[in-house]
Amino acid sequence: MNYLVNEKGYYGRFGGAYVPEMLYANVEELRQKYLTILESKEFQVEYKNLLKDYVGRPSPLYFAKRLSELYQTNVFLKREDLNHTGSHKINNTIGQILLAKKLGKTRIIAETGAGQHGVATATVCALMGLECLVYMGDTDVKRQMPNVEKMRLLGATVVPVHSGNKTLKDATNEAIRDWINHPVETHYIIGSVVGPHPYPDLVSKLQSVISEEMIWQCLEKTGKNYPDVIIACVGGGSNAAGGFYHFLDNKNVRLIGTEAAGLGTDTPETAATIALGKIGIIHGSKTLLMQNEDGQIIEPYSISAGLDYPGIGPLHSNLNEIKRVEYISATDDEALEAAFLLTRLEGIIPALESAHALAALKKIKFRPEQSVAIILSGRGDKDMETYINGKLTMDNG
Repeated sequence: MNYLVNEKGYYGRFGGAYVPEMLYANVEELRQKYLTILESKEFQVEYKNLLKDYVGRPSPLYFAKRLSELYQTNVFLKREDLNHTGSHKINNTIGQILLAKKLGKTRIIAETGAGQHGVATATVCALMGLECLVYMGDTDVKRQMPNVEKMRLLGATVVPVHSGNKTLKDATNEAIRDWINHPVETHYIIGSVVGPHPYPDLVSKLQSVISEEMIWQCLEKTGKNYPDVIIACVGGGSNAAGGFYHFLDNKNVRLIGTEAAGLGTDTPETAATIALGKIGIIHGSKTLLMQNEDGQIIEPYSISAGLDYPGIGPLHSNLNEIKRVEYISATDDEALEAAFLLTRLEGIIPALESAHALAALKKIKFRPEQSVAIILSGRGDKDMETYINGKLTMDNG
């Protein structure tokens, strides 16, 4: 099967480009030019050189010995947390800033939830000397202050958003409004595999470096060029898209995405879109999203700012529908427990987003001979306050 986008911008029945007339020219220009630019030798040379010398790729595929002993299987961590800026987000922003320059854009906008995409965008704008505005929900500004200060230090203007529940959805709404008001000179660096076509495909391609490296890394570590299982957290779904990309056609690889259940999928306080969503349109794309009977978006909740989104990328909606990927969910408490466990056993403090992927180890039984690769999408520096409060609550509970 062809799991990737078709010529009309759809993954099965999901995807497309549903944009206001004011943005049609921007999206159409991007659609017409992105593949030619991405596939050009000039782009590839510059992109790969920056990934190597600036980002620090390849990121290691680390065998987690003590975690493997605990779960009686072979657990590997794809260490995206070791990238410059501390997550996988830089893979995308490096590529998109080069693309923006080729398109003649002088002003960059972005949305961010956990702040990692915002930091990665501010970083590449500083590198290339371009103006940068980052929209961030006020709730996330308060819970991710270290990343806010990093963005400001890098020269970006951080714009707190006070509408809705003041998280990622609302930041995206404001970024799109900005783009409508400044269509000519602005490029919008979307941070995940969401939004109108060609963004889901563009971001997937730029993040596919994760799975591209895993092919030869697995061969080096295990003697075969694929892992038996890949697990990744899913909000919008960019680290999962990148980690799955080169293995979608390999039926020997079991693919698992872990959503944020929040306080539980049986409660209103959740962000598990695949589990609870219905088809609708959000931020320019037809996909699954959390909505009520009237089609109004239900505000999501997760302890993790990066997974606190009511929709999901159309690629994932399709992969779920055709049953190529299994989507499960992990609660706040399960994610915290998994994060503390990795910290104690391996000396690695993961991002709260990545901790949801780690929580899958306790939910699924693996065979001793299997190799299980977990995409460690980011590091936990930004989440220290939440971890400290979570630990105190667990210790006292």
